[in-house]
Amino acid sequence: MKKTIKNISLFTGIIFGSLTLSHAAIIPPGTQLAINQDIVLHNGSEPASLDVHKVESDVEFDIIHDFFSGLIDTGIDGKLNPDLAVSWETKDNKVWLFHLREGIKWSDGSPITAHDVVFSWRRLIDPQMASPYGSYIENMYITNAKDILAGKKKADALGVKALDDMTVEVTLEQPLSYFLQMVAHPVMVPISQKAVEKYGEKWTQPNVFVGSGPFKLAEWIVNEKVIGIRNPQYWDNAHTVINKVTYLAITSDTAVVNRYLAGEIDITKSIPSVSFNSLKTKLGSQVHISPKLGVYYYEFNTKKAPFNDIRVRQALNLALDKTIISDKVLGQGQKAAYNNTPPNTGGMNLKQPDYASLPLAKRIEKARQLLKEAGYNRNNPLKFNLLYNTSEDHKRIAIAVSSMWKKNLGADAVLQNQEWKTMLDTMHQSNFDLVRHAWIADYDHPASFLNNFVTNSSNNTSLYSNDIYDDLMQKAKTTNDMKYFQ
Repeated sequence: MKKTIKNISLFTGIIFGSLTLSHAAIIPPGTQLAINQDIVLHNGSEPASLDVHKVESDVEFDIIHDFFSGLIDTGIDGKLNPDLAVSWETKDNKVWLFHLREGIKWSDGSPITAHDVVFSWRRLIDPQMASPYGSYIENMYITNAKDILAGKKKADALGVKALDDMTVEVTLEQPLSYFLQMVAHPVMVPISQKAVEKYGEKWTQPNVFVGSGPFKLAEWIVNEKVIGIRNPQYWDNAHTVINKVTYLAITSDTAVVNRYLAGEIDITKSIPSVSFNSLKTKLGSQVHISPKLGVYYYEFNTKKAPFNDIRVRQALNLALDKTIISDKVLGQGQKAAYNNTPPNTGGMNLKQPDYASLPLAKRIEKARQLLKEAGYNRNNPLKFNLLYNTSEDHKRIAIAVSSMWKKNLGADAVLQNQEWKTMLDTMHQSNFDLVRHAWIADYDHPASFLNNFVTNSSNNTSLYSNDIYDDLMQKAKTTNDMKYFQ
């Protein structure tokens, strides 16, 4: 997901345009503001949904962060700030109390209460909701979360309750050092119980939408744009500067750049890698490189051939020249990734795997041997489909990677392209061989990356399952000992 920017990462976002923020801001006295306080943003793909409990990526969470407030918010400096909760406390790091602000309201003017928080967290973990982030609350160690996800207990058994309209009590099964960081994630924002119960699946439609952030949904034209307008009921509306935000769904980076240069877009999320250097030279300070704590990778379907064989998975990994991909194919400051967790995540000195220091020729030699052992050769070459969502750079990377596999291993990767929402459905239906994936840390800790591969995690679309791995993850979270994260 988003928001942690403390570490140089394996994933670099390119921001193109002014750095005007669409959130509340303190304006220095005497500052001359533009008359028109509307902003147009490139948001990437079409959002899969704006239902907080049905989404799983920055495409949706970036909008949700503008339309909803959480109990806690993470500032651009990485610090935790009061949001709907004005304060919080604990005596034993297991029972937490969150005290809501007086007078906070939904965008329809109705009061936001602790009961909305309880309703929202129960809805998130309810197996009937089948949220992609359902496992998130389990990973917070909130009491009974594991049994609820397993269908052994009802959602109302979750260790969260409203002591009164303004106080939320959360009980953990064990202390968790990064619990508050997890509370600050957009998937944990409360939603209006009244609105959801009244409108059901239609509660995110513009004419009935109810939110709590600086903006509220005004219009949604599918595959074109989402429009948010200023929410006068927002608790910090006095410091909101922008009156209207338009989020454009454009998958062509070239088209985005052209519209930016034409003055139609104020901020973009990305620049075509082939144009980066020339645009940086031409536009100078309008181009910003924004480090993110994240990793870009390809995910195997580990339950079907050929990738149910660990030797095949290892061979494809070993045969890639990742520096060529980061420095030549992209060349925007990305770093080669040798595991799925950036090295300094959470301030931990995570070591790189042994193969990272091997010369490429040695890695390729080992990869060929592994494929041979798995039964693949010139007469029986490895063949599989490689799926990616629409993007010029995703396509460039897929072409480069498939060429390396062909040259180094004789493997044939058939490239397949789908739109973002379609690809998500394909992943959750396990109807793929190999798929483009990426993960931006939900919080600054290795567990944010590693939890995705725990057996039955709602984010585990690879279907990976290993009892030893699960046991190590349990010990790692219980002890917070760095050795278990290596």
